[in-house]
Amino acid sequence: MKDIATFLMFSGERHGRAEEAIGFYVSLFPDSAIDRIERYGPGESQPEGTVRTAWFTLHGRRFMAIDSSAPHAFNFTPSVSLFVECDQEDEIDRLHAALADGGQELMPLGNYGFSRRFGWVADRFGVSWQLNLA
Repeated sequence: MKDIATFLMFSGERHGRAEEAIGFYVSLFPDSAIDRIERYGPGESQPEGTVRTAWFTLHGRRFMAIDSSAPHAFNFTPSVSLFVECDQEDEIDRLHAALADGGQELMPLGNYGFSRRFGWVADRFGVSWQLNLA
């Protein structure tokens, strides 16, 4: 086995937004970068310029993403989410505000017993994030 990476497909109403989402995520986390993006060219199976395959790193962890204009009976769901463990209260507040902006707050930041400060959001791209203060 060579690798296991989280894979995000931006389809439906989110099609064509993979590169925008990746840039947003990379801007939020330290030790993050866009490693490589391959785009569709003219006359190919997807709209020109959309993401064929992208590799990026968030806080040292590898991810992949694509755009897909093909119809699918599924999309992102909160049942799979990215869990972010924060060290500082200002860090969880910053991430929560950025990720919730234009998205949906599934659980507002608060004390839920299992954590003194926890929040769950689906960002403007539909990706679900759990934020926890360690």
